[in-house]
Amino acid sequence: MKKILFFLFLTCLLGLGCSTKTSTTETKLKNPTLTEDLSDLSIYHLPSNWTNQDNQQLALKDLQGNIVVMAMIYTSCQAACPRLVADMRHIDKSIPEKLKDKVKFVLLSIDPEVDTPERLKTFAEENHMNGPQWVFLRSDEESTREFAAILAVNYKRISPIDFSHSNIISLFNEQGELVFQQEGLGVDYSTTIEKIINEAQRIKH
Repeated sequence: MKKILFFLFLTCLLGLGCSTKTSTTETKLKNPTLTEDLSDLSIYHLPSNWTNQDNQQLALKDLQGNIVVMAMIYTSCQAACPRLVADMRHIDKSIPEKLKDKVKFVLLSIDPEVDTPERLKTFAEENHMNGPQWVFLRSDEESTREFAAILAVNYKRISPIDFSHSNIISLFNEQGELVFQQEGLGVDYSTTIEKIINEAQRIKH
């Protein structure tokens, strides 16, 4: 919990998580302190465990070395999530083929009770998001809310089957540092795509 609070403090300090009024947010990291090749701003220090659509257990640090494009959804959503998912697919298609193996598109469920690994797998297949670049994750309620706070994603249940939630796409570099966010649905994602390409080109492997 201390690490979570530390990250929340850093997030607010950098202006990434205390306001949803602007549509894009970028942070320039100044000489981060490295710990085992990770800066102290990396999400890969977080201890939470997740399950993917193939029912495999993994930690966020398993994504290290990739550019991560992340959004939070729930599969029974009939309003905003389909548009957010379409936006993620659009961004994926806009990435040059030579860089695709350096980018992971991660969708975290805000409804882990309903979104079982089997449900996430079905959702991925139904939405043509079953390639190796797509990762669907679920965790327990506490871990989900803690991570949502880091992303400045607000959500609450408004009925037995529906949530009200923020629509934010977040970009992490290969070390797990949050470098860019864009909020909105069906907006111009050209800047987001440019940022992803720039970060992917920095990866040596």
